[in-house]
Amino acid sequence: MTGVRALRIAAGAEAVSLALLTANLLTMHAEAVTSLVGPLHGTAYLATVVAARQATTAADTSARWYALVPGVGGPLALRRVERTPTPTARRE
Repeated sequence: MTGVRALRIAAGAEAVSLALLTANLLTMHAEAVTSLVGPLHGTAYLATVVAARQATTAADTSARWYALVPGVGGPLALRRVERTPTPTARRE
């Protein structure tokens, strides 16, 4: 379940960084905040896409597509991964 944990962390980081960027834009619009949080948000977005790729199974690829949506894609992909039942191994 390491992929799901990584997706949870990356999706949270992406959401928090987007909230900080939006709050900065709506209030003081400090360039220092934008210069610091902007690249962090981009990195968190890329980490979310990679983590969604690792956390999904071949049976459910929709979470991979959700992760590509900037801003809300991480939490949507995480929700989809957590709701998808894991395949069980066949016993012979």
